Amino acid sequence: MTLLYTHPSGFQHVTPPSHPEQVARLEAVLAALKGMDLDRREAPEAPDDEILRCHPASYLSLVRRKLPDQGWTMLDADTYLSPGSLAAARHAVGGVCAAVDAVLAGQAPNAFVAMRPPGHHTERAKAMGFCIFNAIAIGAMRALDHHGLDRVAVLDFDVHHGNGTQDLLWNEPRALFASTHQHPLYPGTGAAGERGAHGQILNVPLQAGTGGDPARAAWRGICDRVLAWRPQLVLVSAGFDAHAQDPLASLAWDEADFTAITRMICDAATSCSAPVVSVLEGGYDLAALGRSVRAHVEVLRETTA
Repeated sequence: MTLLYTHPSGFQHVTPPSHPEQVARLEAVLAALKGMDLDRREAPEAPDDEILRCHPASYLSLVRRKLPDQGWTMLDADTYLSPGSLAAARHAVGGVCAAVDAVLAGQAPNAFVAMRPPGHHTERAKAMGFCIFNAIAIGAMRALDHHGLDRVAVLDFDVHHGNGTQDLLWNEPRALFASTHQHPLYPGTGAAGERGAHGQILNVPLQAGTGGDPARAAWRGICDRVLAWRPQLVLVSAGFDAHAQDPLASLAWDEADFTAITRMICDAATSCSAPVVSVLEGGYDLAALGRSVRAHVEVLRETTA
């Protein structure tokens, strides 16, 4: 059975009115998953040691200092902190780490972590793009250093390039990072020539307007790379803002494309006997987000059958 990790603290990270990364996103995701046959678990709060796998103590201290008693403060031009933001970000990291532990222990073949804020834009010591801690990179490093894995794959289909994940894994020879994303677009990284210190990064930039067929073709190529890598764990940055209805970008995918891409990823992981942990990233049209998440998790559930 697919594991679902979430926590009420995700509702306590409150952004200003009209901000796209809003509480309603998590409400839409959980409403879409309501009634599905999932093993629902509470995401624990990550201790400092987990966060410090990827972020320096000085950055964690900065987040603590900037945390407001009321209202909002800003970590960058579009990344806000409210009084509940640090707890939410800690539970987001803790959910990913708990999911990694569970699937590697054989408790389930896959898991989905439904938390916010997202994380894949956070660089080593820099908040960006609504993100506070890079939960998926921390999960990858936990798998490598705590569990002693030799090869992990991190796959990102968010419409925005996961610059933070790339930054944190650039020098890590045990981690394959592969991404499709609209380019040029925020944050401006993700060119095909960005290949990592060990050639273990694969960026597939897509032009505005790219629909499902080219996207699926790109993911067939990425999954061939995954099969050659033979990972022992697959982590997915699951952003759903490549949907045609999303207001922050201009790709033209739909729920069927997310289904097909998720199935490719799961098939590749199964061929490598690798469990999968999927982590919510972007997606800002609430209706499209809910439908797309449900389609994604349905494929995860099929893989457990």
